[in-house]
Order: sequence, then structure tokens, then C-alpha cells
Amino acid sequence: MNKSAWKRAGVALTALAVVTGVAGCQDGDAKAGGAKAGSTTTKPAAERQTQSLSDATKVIQAAYRKTSAAKAAKVKMTMSMKGVGAESGTVEMTGVQGWAPASMDITMKGSLLSAGSPGAPEQMRMIMLDQVMYVDMGAEQAAEMDGKRWMKLDMKAAADASGDAALQKQMTGGLDNMNQDPAQQLALLLDSPNLKHLGPEKVNGLETQHYKGTLTFEQMLKANESSKLLSRQEHDQLVATMKKAGLKGYDTELWVTEDGYPARMDVGMTMAQGTMTMRADYSDYGTAIAVQEPPAKDTVDLFAMLKELGKG
Repeated sequence: MNKSAWKRAGVALTALAVVTGVAGCQDGDAKAGGAKAGSTTTKPAAERQTQSLSDATKVIQAAYRKTSAAKAAKVKMTMSMKGVGAESGTVEMTGVQGWAPASMDITMKGSLLSAGSPGAPEQMRMIMLDQVMYVDMGAEQAAEMDGKRWMKLDMKAAADASGDAALQKQMTGGLDNMNQDPAQQLALLLDSPNLKHLGPEKVNGLETQHYKGTLTFEQMLKANESSKLLSRQEHDQLVATMKKAGLKGYDTELWVTEDGYPARMDVGMTMAQGTMTMRADYSDYGTAIAVQEPPAKDTVDLFAMLKELGKG
């Protein structure tokens, strides 16, 4: 593979990290009934406020069940980062995603995709299926790779080859996070101790009800399945690092349609050096999704190639 191809492979890995980062900010393993009984009523509250919280919880639990059953949707997701040096910029992802089993077919574009990579493509298509990511490197790159335009990134195979059980769980878990479905995001919102109903709003021409909740970093980490791999020392060090970075928590907003599906989800984080915001618009729940892996003759396996180079 020539220098240009290696550069494009680096862009592919950067894109993979961007998508993983977007989903990882919301990662959770809460269940539909995840709001702990009494967790929001430890202090006396007005009857009207308690009733409002109860109603909001019921709406989101119902949305969780409907979204889980839908198993697929169309998505348009935009992430923006500001004030964080070279990583400042935006990335937009559009396409379809499925859950149970996890799959996606999205196209990415934006300044974050090409950050630090001169000559990077203006957009990039990515497919995930069976815990393997495929990245379309484009026709120009295919001409330099014997006509093969797809880069295969088999994280699971790389993890298995390592023989490290903890690493295997982390890497395959990262792929699951990357395809974080809206149902899991709803479940995570149920863990917010200050869930609020903000009233009706129109989103993309649809009548919706607007909800908002916040989670501290510690609460988010507790809900994150991957954090169970951390030792107590690693956990405490991570919390200390995030506090030093000025991260106080995650602001999550949700708009639920009259049909009981999420139309939009917003997640925001503020740190000492800048901010990150993510907006995901969902539609066509239950849409037929037929994600297919690219033909083997059009595919280059990046990790297999690195393994061969290592032998050499």
C-alpha cells in the first residue's frame, strides 16, 4: 500500500474514532425501568412536581419499549466541538441504523473528518455489520489499491488475536457503543435525578413533547457497562481527570412524538477547554434495513495487512 493509501487508512481510523466518541458519550446499560424507586424523591417535593416527574418517566418508559421493538430507524446526526484546539469542528452522519442485531450504513462529512489529514475525502461511507466496520475509501484510492475501494476494520478479530480478554471486551464493546441505539439512550435518561417535562414543541414538522435531564460524570460512568472493566484506582483516576478537565456532567434533551417515538435527542458537554454538542434526528422507525458487507474482491483487510507486515 502506498503512502496515499496509508494516509487514507489513517482518515478511516479517525472517522472510526469520531463515531465511537459520539456514541460513547451516551453509552449506558440502564433498563426500561431504570429510574430507581425513590431516587428523585429523597427530599420533600410539591405534589404537582412529583406527579409531573412520574408522568415524564412513564412517557419515556413507553418510548423505550416502542423504540426497542422497532429495531431500526433512519438517522441524521451532527456533532460539533468548539474550543478544543485541533479537534474543533463538526461532523454530520446520515443513513440507517439497526439494533438487535446492531448494524449501520451511514455517510459522514464535515471538518472533523478531515482534521489534520490534507487530501482527505469530503465524505466517507461506513458500514457496520457483525462487529466489523467497512469504510469506503473512494474511487481515486481504489485505483491505487488494485480496484479495492473498501477498507475492512475487524476490531473483534484484532482483539481475539491479542489473547487479552479485557481488551477483547473493550474493543467489541466499543463497536456496540458505536451503534448506540436510541432505546438505550432513553433508558439512560431515566437515570437522571432531575428529569423534567418542558412542554410541547414542533420538531421537523411533528408535534412532540420536550424533556430534559442531566447526569454527572460519575452517574454516567456508573451506567456505562464498559466502566466495569476499570479497577477502583483507574475509576477514581478517570473521575479526577474529568473533574480537572472541568466536565461537570451531561445535558440530555429528548423530543417524543405523539406516536411515542423519539424524534430528536440532544447531548451536550461543557469542559474547561470547550464544548461538545450532539444532535440526532430519527425517523422511519421500523424501516426495512438491509445492510450488506461489500464484496470480498473489493475489500482490503487493514488488520490482516498489518499482521503480515509485522511478520515481515
